[in-house]
Parts: sequence; structure tokens; C-alpha cells
Amino acid sequence: MSTSPNRVYAARLVGLPIFDPLGEQVGKVRDLVVTVRSDARQPRVLGLVVEVFGRRRIFVPMTRVTSIDSGQVYTTGLLNMRRFQQRSTETLVIGQMFDRQVTIRPTGVAGTVYDIGMEQARNRDWLLSRVAVQEPAKGLRRRGQTHVVEWNDAEGLARRSPTQAATHLVQAIHDMRPADAATMIHELPPERQRQVVTALDDERLAEVLEELPEDDQVAIVGALDSERAADVLEEMSPDDAADLIAELPEETATLLLDLMRPEDAKDVIRLMSYEEDTAGSMMTPEPVIVGPDATIADALALVRNPDISSAEAALVYVCRPPLETPTGKFLGIAHIQRLLREPPSTLVAGALDDSLEPLRPEDSTEQVAAHLATYNLVAAPVVDENGHLAGAVTVDDLLDHLLPENWRENLARQESPTEPRPDTRPDTRPNKVIGSEGARRG
Repeated sequence: MSTSPNRVYAARLVGLPIFDPLGEQVGKVRDLVVTVRSDARQPRVLGLVVEVFGRRRIFVPMTRVTSIDSGQVYTTGLLNMRRFQQRSTETLVIGQMFDRQVTIRPTGVAGTVYDIGMEQARNRDWLLSRVAVQEPAKGLRRRGQTHVVEWNDAEGLARRSPTQAATHLVQAIHDMRPADAATMIHELPPERQRQVVTALDDERLAEVLEELPEDDQVAIVGALDSERAADVLEEMSPDDAADLIAELPEETATLLLDLMRPEDAKDVIRLMSYEEDTAGSMMTPEPVIVGPDATIADALALVRNPDISSAEAALVYVCRPPLETPTGKFLGIAHIQRLLREPPSTLVAGALDDSLEPLRPEDSTEQVAAHLATYNLVAAPVVDENGHLAGAVTVDDLLDHLLPENWRENLARQESPTEPRPDTRPDTRPNKVIGSEGARRG
């Protein structure tokens, strides 16, 4: 399929960096804002939803966009940092139009929208002009046939359906970091948010939940059926799951703990037994643990696990069996930098650091912060009164408890949304578009 030089597709645009005239990156494109009047009239693109520092989403009018390249977007540099608030007359292309059911008028073929193209008119307005549609899979084919048609040839784009799927929207956010995906889901209208949550698999939903404000976490888990809610909690890190369950009504919390796998529920219940804002309540019960007879090669193999955060991978904890918390006698820690300098066949015990006093489960948040700061650590062991390793506290865990409640949501709050939005009327300044992008297959 050929494309005109000034056509850009939404799925390719999302995630592109936005630069000011001096070449400084100011954010990333997260969505497009349009007004949809009818299927027959091409909608005008009002602007871009841009994520800036602090995961705040702002509105950038298309009149401020001077260049769209295949790999970047340039603006005039005059950006209003007020938080974006969607108006009732506006539609988000990625968040709301992807996965809409449409019918191609000339052929009668039905399918779902997986991409939308926009191009610039003679008056410099940007208009939605192309719709990429995928038919349902037939027979043994894993994917249905795809079509790219004129906007006017797609019927159903102006309708909002409560049964709209979220397959292609989920694909659009699949490669995002969990924190970015959480921000996108948080900003979606409630109905669309429910559709996306339903479409996400348990592991991905767990990753996103860990990054959402507490109010969103409680609302989403409360709307899930009990079996799925328990499955999602099992996929969360035990400390995050414990924090979330503690916010639920007691009856709901008890039910979900009963439905969880016993080994997962045991860790969560143990963390919930500690007083709030103590080392015990914020620690992870699953640090990297090895026995004294393990080699450095064994320890490094565990640290390479991509599911382990950089803070968790900074230390290896050496204990006598059993090697699950609470372990046998805690012997000491091995720093990752020290392990990297030693021969792989050397025993971990030879790189042991037992000079630091470990944290206790009852230590306060302030004591944990002082300990990490004093010894320049990003993680530290938590050892009980019997000398057994109970878990480990990382700087990530500490920050989550030091920052104000619902800090993720507070960080995104901005001035009153009732103030007027920047002008979105077209101007006569030339907008430069370099290259073109074809519709991405769903």
C-alpha cells in the first residue's frame, strides 16, 4: 500500500519523543485528541497528549507542532504544563477508537480498528483520513485479513459501544514500562479502563497495579471476580500485594487470601503481621539467597533473572538452609561488585561481608533510611531475633513508604481543569512532516 508523504499513523506516533526548538526532549507522545462529529466527516486532530516529567500528561495543540519525523516530533517550545483533562466532545484515538467495530461500506466487510492515519489538509489542519481494519480470524488463520480504507468508507467510527474490545489498545501499551502503562490506564474513561483491565493478562495487570494509585488499585481489584483477583494478587510482589490487601474491606481481604495459593498467601500474611511503616512491613520476602557452599557463578546466575530489580540484584544474601525466608542462620551479604571481580568458581563464602549490622523487622522507616544512607546501600537484610533472614528492604521499598500517600496521583495533579485550554485553532505557520509511516499490522 502506498502512502502520501504527509500521512502519519497513530500506532507509530505513540511513544515518539517530543523536542523543543533547541533539541531538548520535553516528553513523549501518548495519544491524539480529535473531535468526531460523524462517520462522513473527517475529524480534525486538535492536539497530542504528551507525557512530561513526573508522568504528568499535558495537551499540546497541533498548532504548536512544527515537525513530525518518523522518529521524533518537534514543537515551538511554548507548552502549557496544565494537566490534560479530556472534554466530553473529545475522543482519544489510541484510548477510545482502537478496537471499535466498523463496517467497510463498499464491501460490507466487518472488522476492528487497529490503526488510524492522519494527514495535513491544505489549510494546515490535521485530519484523520485512513482507517486500518482487521477482519476476525477465519479457519486456521491466526490473524484476520487487514484493510486500509478512507475514513468515509468506514461505518461505525462515531459510535461508542459498551462491549468494545481492547485487543489493539492492549497491544499498543504492551511494550510500555509498567509505570507508563499505569498512567495511560489511569487516564482512560472508566468504561474503557474496565475493558482494558479485562483484556490484560494476570501478570501484566499485576505489574500495572503496582504502579497505580491506591484508590485505583482498590477499585480495579474490587471490580474483578474473586478468582481472578486472587490470581492477580499472586502475580504481584508480596509486599505490594500486602499493601493492597490491607486497603480492602476485611471480608474481601479474607476471601482473597483464602483463594490465593497457600505459599503466596503465607508471605503476604507474614508481611501484614508487622506494624505499618516498619522494615518488616516494607521488605520483600524473596531476595536472592544462596547457601555458603554456592559458587559465585551460582549467585550471578540468580542475579541475572530479568524479573529482579536492580536494587534487589545489588546484594546476595548468604544463609544456612532452608534458603526460603525465614531462612536458617543468616551469615552475611555478598555485594554484586565484589562478585564480579572474583573467579566464577570461587565460593560465595569467600566474598562474604559480615561487618554490617542487619536491620530488624521492627525498625522504623526513619531507621531504615538512616541505615541505607549511612552505609551507601540500595538494599539491606532484615534479620529476626533468632538470626534468621526474614527478607530484604530496597531503596524502592523505602521510597514508596517515605513519599506521601497516593504520591503517584498527587504528582500528576495540576491547576484547575476549568481554566481555558491553549488555542487549538489552525494557524498559517508551516508544519514540516518528514517521511511517512504505513499502518502497523495489528
